[in-house]
Amino acid sequence: MNKNRLLLGGLLLTCSMTMSAQGAKNIVISEVLTNNTASIVDEFGRREAWIELANTSYTTYNVRGMFITTNPKVLDKSLSAPERIKLMSVIPSGDDRTAMGARKHLLLFCNSNPTEGKLHLSVEVPLSEPVWLALYNGNGVELIDSVTIPALAADQSYARTNGKWSVKSADNVTPGIENFIAASETKVEKFKREDPYGIAMAIMAMGIVFTCLATLWIFFTLFGMLMRHMETAKKVANKQPIKPITKTVEKTIEISHKTGNVLQEGFEKKGIDMEVYMAVIGMALRQYEDDVHDVESGIITIKPKDTGWDDEYSQMTHLHEAFIPSSHNAPTIPTTPELH
Repeated sequence: MNKNRLLLGGLLLTCSMTMSAQGAKNIVISEVLTNNTASIVDEFGRREAWIELANTSYTTYNVRGMFITTNPKVLDKSLSAPERIKLMSVIPSGDDRTAMGARKHLLLFCNSNPTEGKLHLSVEVPLSEPVWLALYNGNGVELIDSVTIPALAADQSYARTNGKWSVKSADNVTPGIENFIAASETKVEKFKREDPYGIAMAIMAMGIVFTCLATLWIFFTLFGMLMRHMETAKKVANKQPIKPITKTVEKTIEISHKTGNVLQEGFEKKGIDMEVYMAVIGMALRQYEDDVHDVESGIITIKPKDTGWDDEYSQMTHLHEAFIPSSHNAPTIPTTPELH
């Protein structure tokens, strides 16, 4: 029973070590900048040489406990693991950034003091000299990746692109992101590099959709208001058409002009009372107001006629003949004595 437990434990330990070794091999050195004068700064505002590690897999792997060195003595196979570890700088634990997600990158500052930060290493990197750089597994024995960096000018980097190393100018250095060659990079590749998870794409797409919806809402709101005003205008036009109103104004002006002529004519003719003209004009205007919807000529014709009804002499004569009796039938009217 105990033998079975020991066998099972050894098997699990071997499997875990194998899986760990396989995960560690997905971590590679991606880019190195030795002479930093204008590149990124650390949390203290200093410009230091830096090393970029990349996780080439689609799973998360924590690089804490792995080692980095520039000392070629570690290649001596006669060295034990503790002796080799003394020649290397360990990536400390305690920082969440060491848990590298799929296709993620991690920057480590060199020529520094580990007490200044979890990502600061004491590994020495010369400024303008060729240097050999190696990445070892946590056991201090297994070499994971290594590269020989040529002498670089200020702010130049040595980067791996599609499995090939090349010197990149200062304006093409890409710390913390996927490396690329500017000359051959398309817009799609650049967008993928700058937005590997599609967050910017999602925000842009949502912004376009909401902008279109807002534009449609504004358009249909204004269109609805316009249609409501047009409907109101049609109702008003049906109740009070513009053309009949214009016609009414024209007829009123015409009647006013002709009425003035009639009044002038009546004033010039003797024996015709002004009140008659006023009454006739009032009746005509009243009739026109009642029948405003009819289109008529608007001409009022009044012809004066002498009836003699206002002849004072004829009236007095007529009354005299009708009511004064003849002399032979007239009674004797007593006279009042004349006072002296």
